[in-house]
Amino acid sequence: MGHPKFSRPKFDTPSHPWKAQRIEEEHAIGANHGLKNMREIWKAKSQLRRHRRQAMKLIGRVDTTEGHWSREKEALLQSMHRKGLISSDAIIDDILTLSTEDILNRRLQAQVYYKGLACSMKQARQLVIHGHICLGDQKVTIPSYAVNRDEEEIIRYHPSSMLNDENHEIRQTIMGMRENAEYAEEEVDPEFNNKDASKVNEAAGTAPAAEDTIPAKDGDQ
Repeated sequence: MGHPKFSRPKFDTPSHPWKAQRIEEEHAIGANHGLKNMREIWKAKSQLRRHRRQAMKLIGRVDTTEGHWSREKEALLQSMHRKGLISSDAIIDDILTLSTEDILNRRLQAQVYYKGLACSMKQARQLVIHGHICLGDQKVTIPSYAVNRDEEEIIRYHPSSMLNDENHEIRQTIMGMRENAEYAEEEVDPEFNNKDASKVNEAAGTAPAAEDTIPAKDGDQ
């Protein structure tokens, strides 16, 4: 038994530290989600493992239509739906199809990027840590905060953040990225020849890259 003042880790570390395939997979996930270290991935994997274990326990029951098991099944589905991991019409088997990235996508850092409040995942992390993001009226500075379905619509810039100015450099960059994405989705004219297409591609290739940094506040290191 450990000391009551110090809680035990709530995630499992890899059983073998030097498996190349796992390391490459984790590095790819970390790059896609702008994570600081592999511990964040291990926490997501442990959380997913707990969800799957609970779902498999209920699936293994011969009859879950009555009594306690029926209530536990409905409670699990409702809980997973509130967390934004499954749809409202999902069945318990759908929990087994979830992946580690589905868990990571519910982080505040990822939701800020998906809502178009940042140019990249790394920048979204920086905005959260520097106090530019809030849920409703509550400032949240924890990138790993799990956003539930009801909180998705109240993610916004903090009222005191300089990013509320539409002329801010980051806001202008985001607007430019949106316009480029909309232009790319437009249908191409059938008479559009390869020569013209190459010119457009060259122009797109010379477009300035989105900035991943913001000016540090006083006292930031």
